[in-house]
Amino acid sequence: MRVLDLAIIVVFLVGMPLLGVLIAGRQRSARDYFVGDGKISWWVACLSVVSAETSTLTVLSVPTVAYLGAFTYLQLAIGYIIGRTVVAFVLLPRYVAGEVTTAYNFLGERFGAGLQSTASVTFLFTRLLADGVRLFATAIPIKVVLAAYGVSAAYWQIVAALGVAMVVYTFFGGVRAVVWVDAIQMLWYVAGGVAVIVVLAGKLPDGWLSAAVEAGKTQLFDFASAPTANPYSFVAAVFGGAVLSMASHGADQLIVQRLMSCNDLRASQKALVASGFVVLLQFAMFLLIGTMLWSFYRGLDPVSGLGLTTGDELFASFVVKELPSGLSGFVIAGILAAALSSSLGALASSTVTDVYQKIVKRPLSDAEALKQGRLWTVVWAGALIVFASMFTTTKNPIVETGLAITGYTYGALLGAFLLGLLVRRARQADAVVAFVTTVAVMAFVILGLKFSKSSGALLGVDFGKPNPAQGSVALAFPWYTPLGVAVTLVVGGLLSLRHRRSPTSLPLS
Repeated sequence: MRVLDLAIIVVFLVGMPLLGVLIAGRQRSARDYFVGDGKISWWVACLSVVSAETSTLTVLSVPTVAYLGAFTYLQLAIGYIIGRTVVAFVLLPRYVAGEVTTAYNFLGERFGAGLQSTASVTFLFTRLLADGVRLFATAIPIKVVLAAYGVSAAYWQIVAALGVAMVVYTFFGGVRAVVWVDAIQMLWYVAGGVAVIVVLAGKLPDGWLSAAVEAGKTQLFDFASAPTANPYSFVAAVFGGAVLSMASHGADQLIVQRLMSCNDLRASQKALVASGFVVLLQFAMFLLIGTMLWSFYRGLDPVSGLGLTTGDELFASFVVKELPSGLSGFVIAGILAAALSSSLGALASSTVTDVYQKIVKRPLSDAEALKQGRLWTVVWAGALIVFASMFTTTKNPIVETGLAITGYTYGALLGAFLLGLLVRRARQADAVVAFVTTVAVMAFVILGLKFSKSSGALLGVDFGKPNPAQGSVALAFPWYTPLGVAVTLVVGGLLSLRHRRSPTSLPLS
């Protein structure tokens, strides 16, 4: 890394938070702080949604997925489009029409405050873990950059510095700053990805593409692999991806908050559906980069062959070592900026609206809600820094780790929403029992069940780690959310049969 590259990175990381605060302006109310007072254009929200859900995980880990495998990861994006379309026309109208602050307000109106708080607390801890992965992911290229200068830094030190930068613009600019920073940084790292493709194309030998095709690196659809064992088999990826997207974009406050910041319902729907197609194109771009890197490095193993600590350092290592001065700094800055895709506003809004207000048992004044929102922004930033250090030893691509974490709770969250919409007899006690049961069942499935890597058949129950070398793998992660939804609906539906008739005041229309 040269001085010009480092200067670009420093200016970008300092300038982005400041730019976000300047664009957002002064936050005059709690609603302005939490949902931007409904003044965000649909295309800005669309880019923010894409940045929030993929960001660093996509930039760093998806190329590694293609390097080690093929294009089958793209099947997930097909499912994402389907799932988002369902959310846009089923759940979004209820959020926007109700003038709510969080997605879990709907559960409070449908079932009661108990389930609203239960769902919110579940979201808080799930988001804490998932965004811990995201924050750690962004520390990877920084560690590579510092190593190029002979500076040794621990991951937790890098994570702490990023967390401080992230909290600055969220604290002062609210969701408007978050959304605009998301949109700008996404355009930045996409431009960097295009630049990498151009440079790589000039470094690869003639016939590299045909060689990749012959090696099966461009395979898109996988109809042959066992769907229970391979997350990128067609059925698992498309169906599981659709249900996962319904949960992440309909029951996760991180995304719902951005959608509720739009001008109106139609704008929110356009932002959500369009984001699915943008994600597909973005996945395709970074998968192509991974395939090109496979040709450039002649398929050498990232750890044993290239001397990297993990496979997820592959893309960052190429950027630092192979790109020309200036361009290298530009691309690394875009990767680092993905850390600024903040979930702190979503965590704070859910804490204040769904938990704190229920504990104090009184409506909060606007000034008090705004004060509490900023206070919890700082608290969650500290917690996020701590949790990010938990993932420094993961051996799987970090994008898979991030998706697997949500498997414990996403099914219960989405299942609770669907239970309220589809089962008229269901009451709060039914929903809470179903919710808790689902989380317990998913923990058992994810940690205990082992499947054959080759056939996908169930091998039995073993709470030890899966051993792919011996043919033992866990259930493919795209099935986690559909299975969780099914458990919630079955348990909640059966419990609801106790009631002779449905309540008359449920918002079902």
